[in-house]
Amino acid sequence: MEHSSCPHVLDPAGDDIHAEARRLRDHGPVARVELPGGVVAWSVTSHRRLRELLADNRVSKDPRQHWPSWINGDVPENWALASWVAVRNMFTAHGREHRRLRSLVSTAFTPRRIAAMRPYVEAVTTELLDELAAPSARGGVDLRERFAYPLPISVICHLFGVPDEARPGLRRIVDGVFDTSATPEQVQATQHELYSLLNELVATKRADPGDDLTSVLLRARDENEGKLDERELVDTLILLIGAGYETTVNLLDHAITAMLRHPEQLALVRDGSVSWEQVVTETLRWQAPLANVPLRYAIEDIEIDGVVIRAGEPILASYAAAGRDPERYERPDEFDVTRPDNGDHLAFGHGAHYCLGAPLARLEAEIALPALFDRFPGMRLAVPDSELRPAGGFIANGHASLPVMLDGLPNPRGGSATR
Repeated sequence: MEHSSCPHVLDPAGDDIHAEARRLRDHGPVARVELPGGVVAWSVTSHRRLRELLADNRVSKDPRQHWPSWINGDVPENWALASWVAVRNMFTAHGREHRRLRSLVSTAFTPRRIAAMRPYVEAVTTELLDELAAPSARGGVDLRERFAYPLPISVICHLFGVPDEARPGLRRIVDGVFDTSATPEQVQATQHELYSLLNELVATKRADPGDDLTSVLLRARDENEGKLDERELVDTLILLIGAGYETTVNLLDHAITAMLRHPEQLALVRDGSVSWEQVVTETLRWQAPLANVPLRYAIEDIEIDGVVIRAGEPILASYAAAGRDPERYERPDEFDVTRPDNGDHLAFGHGAHYCLGAPLARLEAEIALPALFDRFPGMRLAVPDSELRPAGGFIANGHASLPVMLDGLPNPRGGSATR
């Protein structure tokens, strides 16, 4: 049977991602949606069905092989979501090509390398908290701007050897990639800036290599001629640097917000009843850092609960909706750090494309969150919940700002908090 309803036009501003997910869920586990530019896709909101599709070999991420609209030029290169489709890296590869690219990239994200980042993450966290504890910073601060953002960008730029002076430009460009309401002109400008910045980074590291991951990837490219071409190298950097910090920014943002909105649950963490790892896991379920991720494509007809996704039709992975699927979770809209059934969330994906950077994001959050709450035990939101605004767009899921009051004197260098 075919789904006959008109597609739901996704709000390009992403003003209420979860309300929109509930409306889509009313149409069943999959629903037709209209993306910017009039592109129609299937949104998968069911946790079970999305998990199945993410591991289904009949679903591809390669538009050059399996999306006729892209192959035929029906979708312009300056489309608002073009950066998510046109890149040539493991994110948009399928089958053997995906395995080739992922195997090269995975050498840069070994458990040993991630573990070795702990001292650096701890040092940056301490430095940021010292800045917040300075007399000039007491009172109201935007914690997204002053903590949730600078920690991940510092970590990812350190990992990839991005110079300090390039960071503001990198942030602006990545913000543009996540802007689902961008005009064609803005898309072109963002792509031009992005490639200019990363091509310059590659040239610098080729002339003066170091121990950073850009140099590691360069060696993989130069020592394995034919296994990673120059375009794939730069596009891999786009994926790893861009997604590598945006996801963690939103994870920290929502975890901090959740703890401040639920002081009784923060108390459970403080007394040791619940771990910060549990806080991170529940945050990932409750507020997936990337709400909707484009795109996948059906290689052949796929039937889901009476709905047929035809071969060549695009699929939108709706992670935020899956995290609050009432068929999978009891009280799905409630944040509950004691929840026993949140470990199978899909916030980092599933199957062959599971996020390589997930361990790094968890490491950063599990270091940064306890340090923040230990240092500022009287911290509270500076505005009512209703005044917290989304960052914008239906891909990234975070706040435009996170105003808090750092009440009272901070604990010196953290330690046990007293009220």
